[in-house]
Amino acid sequence: MKKLVYSSLILLGITISGQSKEDSIQFNKISTEILNNGKGYEELRDLTKNIGKRLSGSEAYEKSVQWAAKQLREAGADKVWLQEVIIPVWERGKESLQIKTNNGQSKTLKMLSLGNSEGTGGKDVSGEIIMVKSLEEYDRLPAEQVKGKIVFFNHPFDQSYAQTFIAYREGGAYRRTAASLTAKKGGKYAIIRSLSSAFDDVPHTGVMKYEDNIAKVPAVCIGNTTADDLEKLLKTQKVIATLNSNCGMRGEKLSHSVIGEITGKKDKSVIVVGGHLDSWDVGEGAHDDGSGIVQSIEVLRTFKKLGIQNNHTIRAVCFANEENGTKGGKQYGKTAKDTNEKHLFAIESDAGGFSPRGISLEMNEQNRKQIQSWVNLFLPYGVYNFDGKYSGSDIAPLHEMGVPTAELVPDPQRYFDIHHTAEDTFEKVNRRELLLGSTVMTQLIYMIDKNW
Repeated sequence: MKKLVYSSLILLGITISGQSKEDSIQFNKISTEILNNGKGYEELRDLTKNIGKRLSGSEAYEKSVQWAAKQLREAGADKVWLQEVIIPVWERGKESLQIKTNNGQSKTLKMLSLGNSEGTGGKDVSGEIIMVKSLEEYDRLPAEQVKGKIVFFNHPFDQSYAQTFIAYREGGAYRRTAASLTAKKGGKYAIIRSLSSAFDDVPHTGVMKYEDNIAKVPAVCIGNTTADDLEKLLKTQKVIATLNSNCGMRGEKLSHSVIGEITGKKDKSVIVVGGHLDSWDVGEGAHDDGSGIVQSIEVLRTFKKLGIQNNHTIRAVCFANEENGTKGGKQYGKTAKDTNEKHLFAIESDAGGFSPRGISLEMNEQNRKQIQSWVNLFLPYGVYNFDGKYSGSDIAPLHEMGVPTAELVPDPQRYFDIHHTAEDTFEKVNRRELLLGSTVMTQLIYMIDKNW
């Protein structure tokens, strides 16, 4: 009987360990409201199916700006506005990659140009492929072995990490630097193995960067099985690759982040919850980051629906241009600094709409310990990991200003199967998992607002 009573208390969110019964009850009210009446899943369906992929600078992105403003108003925001942002415009265009071996075999490979890469100007560019497995191996290659060649950076996603974001961060160096490294030694363009945890043939795009005063050669990605097949070919054959691509930067344009808030009853200090509204130009941007957008809007809706009287202003920010420039986050931080607007806290959701498992805390030790002391309140909702010390790129400018920042940590095991691919669609998102993320973010904002 005692076990039954204790289990019932846990299910109700009534914890012990020094946390108030009032907080536990409020956590339960938040969870009950969102899991039964949350609108985030249907909003995500609308965003992904009726607008879809929304790369910054595209017509679809501009439609998503108006969509987000409408959703924030309907959620009950006291004030909704658009924040001007000058963003870079990159377009993909038509592209193809073909290979031919010295015994006459030819094949068209599935590929994607990396974001912000320059293309070939619609012309065929051919050369022999050379393969390296690591940056260290490439560094040892003399320039004469690279000149006029195509460099295949065949670095696999490290499957040994339980935390997949560690493997992603390690592999990110290849995506960011492959083009400039190739150009420095006279190579024609770079091919990288996608940053993917899946054993499939889906290419994963993502942003790359050019170094100043270095030739801007193209960079493309291929999926894991294509990379494996190419590796096998290169062991026995000379392989010529031909790239034809039309991608490139198309200047800059005025765009907007979208912001909505519920005014604080005690003061105007700001608590930010946000995600990024843009996505890559493949897939539907459901997990990355439509999920974070609808979860952030759900926070405002839930405060309004439950009549929670927030002490501080709670602001949902739908950031522009996270994927290929982070201009939205930078502009938000600059505006906050220029206006001397006080921010108490900021959290971002940009790791997918999977089941929440933790909250990463990038802040001083005193604030970390206070939030970690609330762990028993979150345990009934499957959230236990408060050890991380990182937060999202869009709120990095706030962190640099001394604002405590955080990031929702969903279960990471499936995210890099679909990240930055055509597979990132609405169908890959589970309703309950998505709404649990909204629940945990709302619960955390409730505690921050009450205690800070």
